[in-house]
Amino acid sequence: MEKIIFFGLVIPIMAYVLYLGGMAIMNGFKSKEANRAEKEEVESEGRETRETSDEQSTNLSDELTKLNDLKEKGIISQEEFEKAKNKLLNN
Repeated sequence: MEKIIFFGLVIPIMAYVLYLGGMAIMNGFKSKEANRAEKEEVESEGRETRETSDEQSTNLSDELTKLNDLKEKGIISQEEFEKAKNKLLNN
């Protein structure tokens, strides 16, 4: 009789503990996957930002080179060159 009561209580308790452990493990996997997806999203946004800044710096250097060529050819004066350069650098 004592064995029946013992196993009647222990088996359901053990099953519940195993269930809770399994749920905790599954929640951990879900959280890890969500963190991985979020990290990949942040990294892709960072790459896009770097690419945009690289394009802007390339465009800026191209514009400065064009301005310098115009100044060297005598199309614009030194004063106009300085104004245009300051306008590009301040934007």
